[in-house]
Amino acid sequence: MLTRLIKHLSSPGWWARRAFRADDLAAIATAVKASETRQRGEIRIAIEGPLPLRALLREESCRDRAAALFQSLGVAATREANGILVYVQLIDRRVEILADRGIAALVPPAEWEAICRRMETAFAAKDYQTGMVHAIERITALLARHFPASGDNPNELDDAPTLL
Repeated sequence: MLTRLIKHLSSPGWWARRAFRADDLAAIATAVKASETRQRGEIRIAIEGPLPLRALLREESCRDRAAALFQSLGVAATREANGILVYVQLIDRRVEILADRGIAALVPPAEWEAICRRMETAFAAKDYQTGMVHAIERITALLARHFPASGDNPNELDDAPTLL
């Protein structure tokens, strides 16, 4: 715990988030927007540098932090319960994907885990944009299978990644 606390407290947020440049963020937003024309799900991206002190003191795992953001970013409030949160924890070098109950009932957790591990591999090679865009493409394929686009397909969540 102490090592993690020191790592997070000694890393300025701007330094950790510099991995995702403005053009990377624009490409990710474009990929999310394009994805949501092919299926009815809602994809939300959250990229976080150091964790807040409160989360560190509670020893929140990346999964726990993602669950809190799932609620606060509105992913849990989608009309068809088909929201997806892709959470990137830059200091811990972890990725979590949380699916709302509508899609979680249809897609096995191993599918999400595989996408996360591939993203972590791409990120380790400093290929942030490609790793994220490929993940969005894989998520799109899963959502399109279970929630294909239809006439009534409102955009319920922001397509641009949230930097925390």
